[in-house]
Amino acid sequence: MAFLLSATGRRVVAAVGAVLLLLGAYAYVDHKGYQRAAVAYQARIDKLVGDYKDAEIAEIERQDAANSAAKAREAIAIEAMRDANSKLETRIKELADEAAKDPDAGKPVLGAPSVRRINEVR
Repeated sequence: MAFLLSATGRRVVAAVGAVLLLLGAYAYVDHKGYQRAAVAYQARIDKLVGDYKDAEIAEIERQDAANSAAKAREAIAIEAMRDANSKLETRIKELADEAAKDPDAGKPVLGAPSVRRINEVR
């Protein structure tokens, strides 16, 4: 206790107090700066997340539109194939009927009408 009442003791206590005061001021200022930076960066992060959400929604809409267009083209192509298949089946039936009526149907070689019917199917 005597040391603290001496001139040297008072200087040591004053120096320690000054150092503690400076450390407290630094900690306060640094904490406030950290808080400002945290708020600023959180705002940037929130903006990026929002931009990514908007981009995700736009990409999903683009994919849906592309898929719908592809399905429409596919439906048109399937209908065209069905029409072509129906015409081919009709023509094959006509050729089969024609072959059944061919007087040369039982011969071991093909005649000109038989070759013509085969070529039509190809």
